[in-house]
Amino acid sequence: MSNKFSPALRVGDLNDFIAPSQGCIVSLKGLKASKSTKQDKVEKQEKVVPTVNLEPARIKSAKQDRIEKLGKVAPTVSSEAVKVNLKDCLACSGCITSADTVMLEKQSLDEFLLNIESGKAVFISLSPQSRASLAAHFGLSPLQVFRKLTTFFKSLGVKAIFDTSCSRDISLIESCNEFVARYKQHLSNNSELSKSSLPMLASSCPGWICYAEKKLESYILPYISSVKSPQQTIGAIFKHHHCQKMDLNQGENANDVADLSFSEVDSVLTTGEVLDLIRLKSVDFKALEESPLDKMLTNVDEDGHLFGVNGSSGGYAETIFRHAAKTIFGRPIEGPLNFRTMRNSDFREVILEVEGKTVLKFATCYGFRNLQGIAKKVKDGKCDYHFLEVMACPSGCLNGGGQIKPKEGQPAKDLLQSVERVYMEDVLVADPFENPLVKSLYDEWLERPGSEIAKKHTHTEYHPMVKSIASELLNW
Repeated sequence: MSNKFSPALRVGDLNDFIAPSQGCIVSLKGLKASKSTKQDKVEKQEKVVPTVNLEPARIKSAKQDRIEKLGKVAPTVSSEAVKVNLKDCLACSGCITSADTVMLEKQSLDEFLLNIESGKAVFISLSPQSRASLAAHFGLSPLQVFRKLTTFFKSLGVKAIFDTSCSRDISLIESCNEFVARYKQHLSNNSELSKSSLPMLASSCPGWICYAEKKLESYILPYISSVKSPQQTIGAIFKHHHCQKMDLNQGENANDVADLSFSEVDSVLTTGEVLDLIRLKSVDFKALEESPLDKMLTNVDEDGHLFGVNGSSGGYAETIFRHAAKTIFGRPIEGPLNFRTMRNSDFREVILEVEGKTVLKFATCYGFRNLQGIAKKVKDGKCDYHFLEVMACPSGCLNGGGQIKPKEGQPAKDLLQSVERVYMEDVLVADPFENPLVKSLYDEWLERPGSEIAKKHTHTEYHPMVKSIASELLNW
């Protein structure tokens, strides 16, 4: 995962909740705190983050200013407090309340706007999940949202806005290549290598990676795919390749390009924060003109259609399954895969049988209820899956903590169904290996899937995180 999120955290109320999910993705069972005064809560918060140089009064004032600008009134919330240690946080950005917020300093509108106002060249990448959330909220198509966001962000001074579906195709290709290598290694006679080859666990969910590094320690890490998430991959592509092509000066980081000692993604905004920004600027989003898309790193064809893979959480299980079936067993699969729902709707599996023997067994595993069970099976050596598409949030990425919350009176389930319906609207299903943008990136720069330069820029390593809270803060 990325070597740091932020040097500081904002500390807010302890009655936070994840939205639009029904509850925090970290199990809070047994963590209910006894009733205490507001002063007690402040004292506990100050003890949790002793090294953070923030003044609670200033933070509250800044938040109140934003609420006033947005024309919102913060309602009084009365609920039983829950005690959550900072070391339990997975940086999912879901802990957002109507009062103060627990947010990463780098993941803020203030930081984003400050970079633009300081004259820096700012480039944005947009995930298809965020696109779908905004489309469902405004009653538009994902393509309309993309074009309107291009207009909106460029009016603020952003240079270009790209599509992480493009970098996701590279992540998928690298993941396919890694799985085939792991599968063959698993069948080898080297018992030590084959032991930690499979199952291969997807690496695109930052909440899952945070949890693995913080809680599951070293036993789980060898099984996690080394491929970076699409978000990190597009940062690597832009800063290590396109900046040089465009002759863009990266300022104080210019001398660090060769040794990778700078952040590939400088700031992260949730979908909800983008909506806040639109409101902050008093923009009638539905009335905005639609601008042409920036095609440098965007999956858009000559006719203006978006294209990408199936799968609301990245399509890792489906894409790798099809590739492995064709590459390893010579069994190209036409038509939809037959995923079977297992213990619940967030755990589904698909298998490939050859001559009556199961040779591929894949699953999608969403939410901590399922994730913790799989982690235990891996630890005990009893997991019989070859690959698992692991996501921290129940129902996957479309239901992520940073997505737009339901409107007043709207059930969360109805909102999720609406986002799921709109997700692939106006999007053509396409093979990542046939993406012309991806082909050119390999030809010009990455050489081939799994090459040394591809591993250098699109793969990463994982390490168990230290237990000291003070030490953890330095790595955010």
